[in-house]
Amino acid sequence: MKKFIEVKNLTMSYDREAVLRDVSFSLNDGEWLSIVGENGSGKSTLLKGIAGLLPLKGGSVGFGDGLTRKGIGYLPQQTAIQRDFPACVHEVVLSGCTGGARLLGMRSRSDRQRAHDAIHELGIEHIHHKPYCDLSGGQQQRALLARALCATEKLLILDEPVTGLDPLVSAELYESISKLNKTNGIAVIMVSHDISGAVKYSDKILHIGRGVEFFGTTEEYLSSDLGKHFAGKQEA
Repeated sequence: MKKFIEVKNLTMSYDREAVLRDVSFSLNDGEWLSIVGENGSGKSTLLKGIAGLLPLKGGSVGFGDGLTRKGIGYLPQQTAIQRDFPACVHEVVLSGCTGGARLLGMRSRSDRQRAHDAIHELGIEHIHHKPYCDLSGGQQQRALLARALCATEKLLILDEPVTGLDPLVSAELYESISKLNKTNGIAVIMVSHDISGAVKYSDKILHIGRGVEFFGTTEEYLSSDLGKHFAGKQEA
């Protein structure tokens, strides 16, 4: 496998206080990495650093296999304002297209085709004209995942995509992400509090505190004292 992303000695801070210190890990082409850890450990901050949405205080993020930050599909945590976004599903998905010509708000044919393909891939054709704000939580996440898919053929970065969803809807969304990963070959970096989902679908686990507490394969994580503690606590 080709090395796809390499993070070296990454440090990030807010208001001069370090949130993450000396984080290093790598991801190969087509792999799924889940990032887990306690609240406040900097998981979402790390995603934003990889995506170039927040500056690094130290270290580096390197990309391979033709990947650039413009080619990353990013699904952030939702806010209350985003849930009430006054647009139809098709418009939300189309807004994720980062390429193609635009003139006076018009989208190119290639942009419209990418949005159409993403809507089909996520199985939301039947709601593509519905107002986004009228959708269920699971439908909204599918629309946002389709939006992220419009931006990439290589990497999806997902920040707690199943938070707030009931178990059945979460399982369906995981299966959709797994299809994009295993069938379409799109690498995934996902932040999650759902340890059971993370270990079921991921190839690798990164467990962070203020720095790296574990990085390795899912099997190695489940065999580690840290993995046994956190996975066991969630299942209990």
